[in-house]
Amino acid sequence: NTSGEIEGREIRRIMSSGVERLRERERLVIALYYFEGLTVKEIGRVLGVSESRVYQLHTQAMGRLRTYLREKGAAQVA
Repeated sequence: NTSGEIEGREIRRIMSSGVERLRERERLVIALYYFEGLTVKEIGRVLGVSESRVYQLHTQAMGRLRTYLREKGAAQVA
């Protein structure tokens, strides 16, 4: 195990914990966008909201994740 591998695992653990703390809709937007590969338009259809609302939810989620990462001392990835 290199220090980079250990650091990568720790960052993934912190990120996972941060995602779990998001509001349900924010978590869904992150999951659909980053893990399922849906477009903003497709996510809007799934959630029954406008594309601009999807962008708002994404921005809110990323802001919360950045704050959480800073609090956990992982600011370099935020």
